[in-house]
Amino acid sequence: MERDKLMKDLHSLVSGASGRVAALQKVAELLRSAGNYRWVGLYDVDRAAGIVKNVVWSGPGAPEFPTFPISKGLTGAVISTRATVNVGNVAADSRYLTAFGTTRSEIIVPVLDRTSETVVGTIDVESEKPNAFSEEVQSYLEACSSVILPLWPRLIMAL
Repeated sequence: MERDKLMKDLHSLVSGASGRVAALQKVAELLRSAGNYRWVGLYDVDRAAGIVKNVVWSGPGAPEFPTFPISKGLTGAVISTRATVNVGNVAADSRYLTAFGTTRSEIIVPVLDRTSETVVGTIDVESEKPNAFSEEVQSYLEACSSVILPLWPRLIMAL
């Protein structure tokens, strides 16, 4: 899928969203097919409960860790630094929470509320290929994150 078309589709999903979960499911599917990735998941960050919770996923199976502590794994690093974590070889990173035995690289992009500088969600993309996420791909996924921010309600952002 062409990147301009993907961005247009994401904007349309956000502006016409009648249901958050259905819209996020379509986002996960679009991102997965656009990059030919193994798995894409979208997560909520619930600071009050101290957890990260999977909302939707697209790929061959449900996440191994649908809910986990806010400080754990690569996602914990994203939340604490408010920056993308791009790991070309997950086997070499002790923060990686093994979810699928065939994952070789993973990128986790924060969904960042720019007003409060708070991570309200994450985009988690996994690939069976090592070093699957170039700087260009990372920048593109970060742009996608900004587009889908409105799918995180103010209630979640306030947590």
